[in-house]
Amino acid sequence: MPGTPASSWAMYKARLKAVFDGADPRVCAAFWLFGLINNVLYVIILSAALDLVGPTIPKGVVLLADVLPSFFTKLTAPYYIHNVPYYLRIWIFVALSTCGMLLIALTPESTDGGIIVIKMVGVMLASLSSGGGELSFLGLTHYYGHFSLAFWGSGTGGAGLIGSGAYVLFTTTIGLSPRTSLFAFSFLPIIMLVSFFVVLPHGPLNASGGKRGEYERLGEEEFRDTAGEEEDEGTAQAGLLGDSRISNSVHSLTSSGTSNSKVLRALQSFKANLRRARGLFFPYMLPLLLVYIAEYTINQGVAPTLLFPLFSSPFSEYRAFYPTYNAIYQVGVFISRSSTPFIRIHHLYLPSFLQVLNLVVLTLHALFDFIPNVYIIFAIVFWEGLLGGVVYVSTFAEITDNVPKQDREFSLGATSVSDSGGICIAGFIAISLEVSLCHWQVAHGRDYCTRT
Repeated sequence: MPGTPASSWAMYKARLKAVFDGADPRVCAAFWLFGLINNVLYVIILSAALDLVGPTIPKGVVLLADVLPSFFTKLTAPYYIHNVPYYLRIWIFVALSTCGMLLIALTPESTDGGIIVIKMVGVMLASLSSGGGELSFLGLTHYYGHFSLAFWGSGTGGAGLIGSGAYVLFTTTIGLSPRTSLFAFSFLPIIMLVSFFVVLPHGPLNASGGKRGEYERLGEEEFRDTAGEEEDEGTAQAGLLGDSRISNSVHSLTSSGTSNSKVLRALQSFKANLRRARGLFFPYMLPLLLVYIAEYTINQGVAPTLLFPLFSSPFSEYRAFYPTYNAIYQVGVFISRSSTPFIRIHHLYLPSFLQVLNLVVLTLHALFDFIPNVYIIFAIVFWEGLLGGVVYVSTFAEITDNVPKQDREFSLGATSVSDSGGICIAGFIAISLEVSLCHWQVAHGRDYCTRT
């Protein structure tokens, strides 16, 4: 009977089946796990920021250590990483992230400057892995279709939810020490090996060659075209002059050029990729950059000062506010990053500007204390996560739909620099902003930000 719960459920199942028609379960599972594991340690480190450096050091320090290596990797690696096969990249990423987490976990708990520096080295190793992994797995989606991108995005959202939630669970609910919790999490990268070598079908990657990006091959074609034109011109000039010595000289130069073809090929590929990168900036990179500047300035610079008296909150200690905000934010990120098969945002600047508005509202509250209770902050932070996640997945979905196939692998990897670039800028802002907001609050009779 139409309109009954049974018929509605049947229609929903039919629609869901149509949405995922043609999806390979192994590809979906592998890319979901790639997104989860590649990002989960990054999230755990940010959730542990207060425990890693203590209340007196700005959490933006942890953010910068967690993102600067990733940023520089994403900025430079698209121009050379195609020379490293994917299977070798996986081993490198797993080794870096595992060693980084073990270094953090096995370093004694202390707020001594030298100890904190050692922990930050561990954070930076994990960051190198995360940055290289993100641009590599985004590039890999080019070979596996739009479902791989959708499940990668969902996995990265799941990383935020699982990472922040697990840290709160281990340290607040179960009561384990931060060191013990971080040590347990350091073995998660092993799942990435299983995902790539066991779960992922390698047919599409092997069919493409699997060792070099299509954008490198395109650069080589441009190089060959240019070299061919130069050789033709040189031969024609020699024939017109009618001098065999000149002709021999031209052929000598041509032979010399052939011997240096690898260098010239790399230069030609680099120039071609720079042209592609310039074309990506305004439609894709800039809105992604803006949304990340706003949300990470909130998370690392403003959120640590969004505190309320304990008697009016669900917490028994002030350190619980920060990881809880992060966990709620990650719920929003997970939902929106998993929404690509159902909802698409084509106008990327609108949610980016809304995120900037969130930053303004929460900063004003940190200054003037006009939001009456923490539950409204929870709602705003959740909305912040929704906006950030939807811009991330929509940006790469738009690239997949609109960028020519031969440019797509490079474009997906190169655009990923925007999120890390935004986080870097936010980290520098957050270091001074958190301190300034805390000093303002203390001067106006609210000293919660100095307590633990």
